[in-house]
Amino acid sequence: MSKPHMLVALPLALGLTSLAHAQVGSGPWTSYSPSFSVQERGCGDVSDLTFKLTCSTASGDQRAERRYATYTSGTRQFQGSFRITSLSGSRISLKQTFKDEPSAGPFFMLAVEKGGRLYAVHGGNTIASAPTAAVGSTVRVNTINRSGGSHQTYINGSLKHTVSTPSGNYYDKFGFYRTSSGAGPGTVVWSSIKFWRK
Repeated sequence: MSKPHMLVALPLALGLTSLAHAQVGSGPWTSYSPSFSVQERGCGDVSDLTFKLTCSTASGDQRAERRYATYTSGTRQFQGSFRITSLSGSRISLKQTFKDEPSAGPFFMLAVEKGGRLYAVHGGNTIASAPTAAVGSTVRVNTINRSGGSHQTYINGSLKHTVSTPSGNYYDKFGFYRTSSGAGPGTVVWSSIKFWRK
């Protein structure tokens, strides 16, 4: 004997896959998968979700990153977990929210110091004290950016940093990137990358 109730339940379940509950922030959120390009410059090396700076050079463009597609409106949430597996250097950017044209440039940069302190590059504010991001620790990062509103950074599910966001176009980047006062070498492994919008 057939079981028609199973035929009804399957389309219903499939219809719900486009909706997702993010780890942080009020919803409803819809998951999506933006395209990305890989950026390797200087001594930067990318292998899937492993990002390395192989040198201790304290000048020039040293980066290993994923750069995601630009968005032009709405509220966007990024989520990812990182684990630093080695860090002989210090002051390396992990996650960036960039402003795109017409006034392109870094808007928010989350960086790590040797020892595990997470901080905002612009302003220097501590986002999570050492040893939160010490070598071997897994840390979850969420950023919520609303153009013309605010940019929020959550660490392990807790809101740690909020700043006003000018109107404009933005995109997300993550990996390992030498800040102007930093240097490698070091390696970070990212995982569980997700994006939502509303």
